[in-house]
Amino acid sequence: MNQTTLLFLLLIIISSCKSDKKENISNIEKTKTFTVAQKIAYAHGYENWKHVSQIDFTFNVDKDSSHSERSWSWNPKTNDVVLLTKKDTIHFNRKNVDSLTMNSDKAFINDKYWLLAPFQLVWDSGTTISEPIKEKAPISKTMLNKITLTYNNNGGYTPGDAYDFYYGDDYLIKEWVFRKGNSKTASLSTTWENYQDFNGIKLALDHSKSEGDWKLHFTNIKVTVN
Repeated sequence: MNQTTLLFLLLIIISSCKSDKKENISNIEKTKTFTVAQKIAYAHGYENWKHVSQIDFTFNVDKDSSHSERSWSWNPKTNDVVLLTKKDTIHFNRKNVDSLTMNSDKAFINDKYWLLAPFQLVWDSGTTISEPIKEKAPISKTMLNKITLTYNNNGGYTPGDAYDFYYGDDYLIKEWVFRKGNSKTASLSTTWENYQDFNGIKLALDHSKSEGDWKLHFTNIKVTVN
């Protein structure tokens, strides 16, 4: 390798490093203006959601020796939803929910919320989000960041509910607490574990309680992008 070739390669490497550094600085500066809710959403891959044309997943709950599951296929751009159970297959569009599909829609909202709660922080209207504080998490007993999302009493299937999100300095959710009707006591507390990446969307597949033989988990996940 002659000196001219070596100098050319060094210039390429230096230029590439500078470009990467500029991009990283740009991303950091961009997120500085984000709210905490936006930072949590983006930590879970929200910037890639615009490319998602379909998401398929199975919602599972294991309690003691019993098992229940529902499988879903959702096109977020058209809001077409397919529910598959052992007994039936139901097709509906979330823009045209009626008395025949309302129960299916309720189940979908519940299951989707568990899967995509970090995005619901920025999707949902009619909410208030508290200022972040440091607090001991209910399950791990470690100090984590915490915000509380509270829904107003108008509209929706479960008005007035509240969720306490416990997240790390990387803004990934580690635990959460559901408080029905914004009760002072927890209705349900679980972990957020086993994060995996699906075409840039980071999903926690496992949720466990601190007591009892209970686990909520997701399988058969497929994220289709344009």
